[in-house]
Amino acid sequence: MNNPFRARGHGHIDRDTTLSFTFDGTVYTGHPGDTLASALLANGVHHVASSIKYGRPRGVLAAGAEEPNALVQIEEPFPEPMLTATTVELYEGLVARGLSGQGRLSSRPDEARYDTMHAHCDLLVVGAGPAGLSATLAAARSGARVILVDELPQAGGSLLGSQELLDGAPATDWVDDVVAELDACADVQILQRTTAFGSYDDGLVLALEKRTDHLGAAAPAHISRQRIWRIRAQQVVFATGAYERPVAFDDNDRPGIMLAGSARTYLGRFGVLPGRQAVVFTTNDSAYPAALELADAGLRIAAVIDARDEVPSHWRTACDERGIEVRAGHVVTGTSGVERVSRAHVAAFSEGRLGDRQGIDCDLLLVSGGWNPAVALFSQARGSLRYDAGIGAFVPAEALDSVRTAGAASGTFTLSGCLTDGADAAWRALAALGRTGRMIALPAAAPLPEAAPGRVLWRVPSPQDPDGSHQFVDLQRDAHVADVLRATGAGLRSVEHVKRYTTIGTAHDQGRTSGVMTSGIVAEALGVDVADLGTMRLRPPAVPVAFAAFAGRNRGELFDPVRVTALHPWHVEHGALFEDVGQWKRPWYYPQRGETMDDAVLRECRAARTGVAMMDGSTLGKINVQGPDAGVLLDRLYTNMMSTLEVGRVRYGVMCGVDGMAIDDGTVIRVAEQEFLLTTTTGNAARILEWMEEWLQTEWPDLRVHLTSVTEHWATIPLVGPRSRDVLALVAPGLDVGNDAFPFMSWQDATVAGIPARVCRISFSGELAYEINVPAWDGITVWKALHEAGSSFGITPYGTETMHVLRAEKAYPIIGQDTDGTITPQDLGMSWVVSKKKADFVGKRSFSRAENQRGDRKQLVGLLPVDDQVLLPEGAQIIATSSIPAPPVPMLGHVTSSYRSDALQRTFALALVRSGTERIGETLYVPLDGRTVPVTVTEPVLFDKEGARRDG
Repeated sequence: MNNPFRARGHGHIDRDTTLSFTFDGTVYTGHPGDTLASALLANGVHHVASSIKYGRPRGVLAAGAEEPNALVQIEEPFPEPMLTATTVELYEGLVARGLSGQGRLSSRPDEARYDTMHAHCDLLVVGAGPAGLSATLAAARSGARVILVDELPQAGGSLLGSQELLDGAPATDWVDDVVAELDACADVQILQRTTAFGSYDDGLVLALEKRTDHLGAAAPAHISRQRIWRIRAQQVVFATGAYERPVAFDDNDRPGIMLAGSARTYLGRFGVLPGRQAVVFTTNDSAYPAALELADAGLRIAAVIDARDEVPSHWRTACDERGIEVRAGHVVTGTSGVERVSRAHVAAFSEGRLGDRQGIDCDLLLVSGGWNPAVALFSQARGSLRYDAGIGAFVPAEALDSVRTAGAASGTFTLSGCLTDGADAAWRALAALGRTGRMIALPAAAPLPEAAPGRVLWRVPSPQDPDGSHQFVDLQRDAHVADVLRATGAGLRSVEHVKRYTTIGTAHDQGRTSGVMTSGIVAEALGVDVADLGTMRLRPPAVPVAFAAFAGRNRGELFDPVRVTALHPWHVEHGALFEDVGQWKRPWYYPQRGETMDDAVLRECRAARTGVAMMDGSTLGKINVQGPDAGVLLDRLYTNMMSTLEVGRVRYGVMCGVDGMAIDDGTVIRVAEQEFLLTTTTGNAARILEWMEEWLQTEWPDLRVHLTSVTEHWATIPLVGPRSRDVLALVAPGLDVGNDAFPFMSWQDATVAGIPARVCRISFSGELAYEINVPAWDGITVWKALHEAGSSFGITPYGTETMHVLRAEKAYPIIGQDTDGTITPQDLGMSWVVSKKKADFVGKRSFSRAENQRGDRKQLVGLLPVDDQVLLPEGAQIIATSSIPAPPVPMLGHVTSSYRSDALQRTFALALVRSGTERIGETLYVPLDGRTVPVTVTEPVLFDKEGARRDG
């Protein structure tokens, strides 16, 4: 055998197949069915990781998800951090290394697939141990639709790691028979390698299925690696078992210290003996079967140290037959060793006092301080817990209407009791559904002597270390008993507060081995009953789940779709660079050969100001508002009147939140007596539609109005510049484009390039401009026609950067860029847009708040750097002094927009400045690169203040 710690005749691994893996740079071998932890133990590797705070060597403590120590980083086939070696199934080519509490995310994209499934059932059973299997069998034979989920690769639970008998045969034979019957039931679905991690209202349970993790590089690319199951069940039975509890004593964190039940699992499930010579430290009966089975497999048990004053005679007899010394009324007080435990220190323990210490040589120390029912999912479902003093643990107080527990999860620890409890839970669940459950014959477990009461022991007092600074409570967080006592000494009385003070229970193991023990230590320190103190609240997810699994197929464009306009292919063909605006790809600028971004933007601005230019404005949000009360709704939402707008006219408007702050702006077109079309900023389209629907549906449901998003229905092409009228006349010969026939802020239906269009006289640049709206599928035809017709005038396509420069020169604000959620229309210098005639509109009353009447509110102003070539960074802070004072530095405001201007032949900026309008003409300063840049405060409109260019 190439694994020196394998036990012949034990385990459920495939010994005929050998797998090669690498850990911490050394190559080892294991077998299919192994976990990384079992394979390492089989090779004699106990030092697996290091502790996060103190860097102490740590080994494998447990055998499942409760493992607090053995954190590893998978390097191949794909990097993945923070996995427990006890839950990583071994596969060929696995490369891993131990961690000290934190790992490294991959620098390359995860190419694996993830997905989500939805399922419904009458009964969901979580856990395929004896209780879960009997519950599933009882429900299946009653004709119910059942889903059984279990985190292990095969059903059986604790039976896989023991030598229990049912009807005189190995219990795994019964498991195989039950699974075969369930597989044959059309209404039963078994999900192995599936961990339920969240329990929510209305029978919703989330579970993670690891579909190909165990295959490594051999995983088929077309099969999702992991799958989130969203299961809706009318009834739920949590047969989730229990976690063994350690005891705190000096240096209880050394490699080679392991939970007794886990050592039994490593033997029974994996055929691994975790050491050569062991000491067993227990407070209850459960460690004896583990000790006996390990001894029979060849592990020398030097002694069983039992904290109870009396040990049941049948255990003494069984130990005597194997030459195992049993010491009652004794405890392990501490350990010795460097990389691994080498000696257990033992002393008599009576009435809270320790006797003289003796050392026992060992390379394995097995500990059992009792068992904590796995009640995380039950607690998440809002099930209440009660303290059971007999077992020193919290158990479900009572079943919920649709959620119940069974087996060890409810505090039943005998095999026969678990089988009966599972079937009974299923029958009760069926009865709640109005079904009659069929009785089933359960196998008989081997009779056991009556169990003796255990001793509840949270920690062993230490004469050398009374504060417990070497007694670890949470191994993953490196938290000591001393940390707990420091918390209570600071006045904390709630275990939830102690949790946050010490970080106990906040690591990946969610306090499975430390939570109840912490409650016990806190209760002792405060002199209160642990039943009154309670335990830490258990929250989802119960086990770590990768974000990729939550995302499923909603990744990349499926999560955040890339939206392109109908004109996008033309932009690509003509070399446009794009920026993301919301989900849209908008042309940013169109660089020509050898141009920088500044060169291209200045050229595009020059064309718009002196000739003719065109842009793709299709991404503007467009909302169609129809109905007899359409005007009433818009009057209530906009700050100015919209119901008085005439058909054929356009009006600019601003929307405010209930706090009076501007949330969006745009134009409103009156299409017909009962129809309006309003525009929003590109990134706000969905938000404003939702905002309008909320008011319409929840506050004013009596209004007869329908709202429809038509953003993608229309291609919108702004044609801008002094020669725009000439170009439009060429492609729309039937349209009179003169100022008298087609005034500013009006619209007309026309035929443009042979396509029916709606043409508006709107300008976001201050220049003569037209916005041509055509159905999206005709957009490319009209765009090309305009481009061709304008070629003799030097027509230039321009992008969003040029649009921003042009509008900033005219101080047209961008909501969300020149505002920050605290800015009113008045702060923007737009009091004219706030109606004084309307009785009310959303946000009106907030304008009268004292805060909104302050004279030192931030207001929109222009800034001109004294050095006209300095470009101020957007977001830069503004101060009053030429030197930067000591912190805290009083800030007057910040730069919202900053550009180079071809029209102004200099740089300029817009800013929000306290008492801004009163500061016009003042010199303020902007800290930049360790110096201050002087700027002159100006009126925000810096170009064509009279608006003379609007009409050409």
